[in-house]
Amino acid sequence: MLKFTEEHEWLNIEGDVATVGITAHAAGQLGDLVFVELPEVGASFSKGDDAATVESVKAASEVYCPLDGEITEINEAITADPELVNSDPMGAGWFFKLKLKNVADADGLLDESGYKELIG
Repeated sequence: MLKFTEEHEWLNIEGDVATVGITAHAAGQLGDLVFVELPEVGASFSKGDDAATVESVKAASEVYCPLDGEITEINEAITADPELVNSDPMGAGWFFKLKLKNVADADGLLDESGYKELIG
């Protein structure tokens, strides 16, 4: 199940685990990424918490935790090569996997058509 946030994160939810990243729109707005800081595996976050940081040639920005949960895996590849986020934001450029506290909370997020409306 693919969901989106108004803060331009995407979630691909399988069972009770969500793979999380930033959308192509967000990556495009940021420009070429030069640095990514990821959360620690095992860290717990609430919806809206700062979970990761990205820096580009244009700006620095936070990546927010889209739902309550615990980090189960991080994508080390994007810390070594932040450009992966720009070249494949919804594939190889994922940020972290989040074990969701309550999968039903995802119902409050945007679907793909809702996200497309948001970004125009």
